[in-house]
Amino acid sequence: MQFGLLGVNFKDAPLDIRDKASFTEAGKLEFFQKAAEAGAVQCMVLSTCNRSEVFYLYEETGDGSVAGKLQRIYQGMFPEAALEGYLRELEGKEAMAYLFRITAGLESLVLGEDQILGQVREALEDSRMLGYSGKELNKIVRDAVTSAKRMKTVVRISEKPLSVSYIGIRRLEEACGIGGKKILVIGSGKTAALALRYVYEYPDVKVTACSRNYAHAKRLRVEFPQLEIIPFEAWRQKIGSCDIAISATASPHLIIRQEDFSLGHPMALLDLAAPRDIDTAFAADPLATLINLDTLQAIAKENWKERERLVGAGAKMLEEELMGTLEWLRHSRVDATIESLQQRCGKIVADSCAYLERKMELSQREQRLVKKVLNASLQRLLREPIQELKRLDTEEEQESYQRLVKQLFQI
Repeated sequence: MQFGLLGVNFKDAPLDIRDKASFTEAGKLEFFQKAAEAGAVQCMVLSTCNRSEVFYLYEETGDGSVAGKLQRIYQGMFPEAALEGYLRELEGKEAMAYLFRITAGLESLVLGEDQILGQVREALEDSRMLGYSGKELNKIVRDAVTSAKRMKTVVRISEKPLSVSYIGIRRLEEACGIGGKKILVIGSGKTAALALRYVYEYPDVKVTACSRNYAHAKRLRVEFPQLEIIPFEAWRQKIGSCDIAISATASPHLIIRQEDFSLGHPMALLDLAAPRDIDTAFAADPLATLINLDTLQAIAKENWKERERLVGAGAKMLEEELMGTLEWLRHSRVDATIESLQQRCGKIVADSCAYLERKMELSQREQRLVKKVLNASLQRLLREPIQELKRLDTEEEQESYQRLVKQLFQI
């Protein structure tokens, strides 16, 4: 059985191509059905904003007809997308290694990100629920998930944060502590919302937010019901009683200027805006701790370099884990023959015991003993053929040996 990959991703295809080659839920089911008709015995669709890829297993025919059919089906699913030159196709170990790297976040836009792990698990569950996964695909994907978790635990690639909002909040915690503090957040866009999310991870914080768009700011309460919302003009009165101020607006000019506002107590100022919201002159104020994008982006850049360095160690771990899955898959190809041999052995033992019971008066203990001895003897006879089957490397050798075994043992 051969493992393969087909699809587009952010490295090979631009966004407009990926947008047109995105699977809907109905589209996944349609592809599963057509792929099965084309000869794919198991199949999984991984469709995210950065990739639209199909992983499949099929019985090799030698002429590549199944892979060719699947490519035509895939292209036919997205007639508006000019996929020529963008499709990635891999087979065998290379395709499986790629799945392991995807699951670990090593093929993601953000190196080492964790979200893809859940997306891979969900893709397998969809396939399983619809009846298009089996023992082999389940094993491969679950091994990829387990290997990714183990790699992340050992290499800790995800622990090097890349989000400037997250890094900024971490810097605040290091500088002055966040738990129990009074915090003012100026702005209500995505960056401000992300900062709020990180801030609320700390205990007993009292947070106030404001924005020029008061209605937009109030919508933050959907996620943060305890958040106090004030009109934008009121921030000057509020900031004087706060320990921390975070600004993340789209304003083209400074919001918090030193000439308009003097500190009466120690305060941390986090500027997440570009262009700046907070006057850099505060850096010279002994009462102020100023953190802005210049510092945060430098940290994020260093963290990215560190993640890139860790990718090598992570990839090596995944390669070692992959070898175990490939070994299991190689053995699984002969499982049916081994099972047939065991069934043949069981039938011979049962027939022999039945014959002896008719010819001899045996007690139950003697019957059990005879059955045990016969079974052990036949298992000894089968041990070497089974071990030889498992030692064979290529599918061609396995098939040739299996034909011979079936002929010799009449199975």
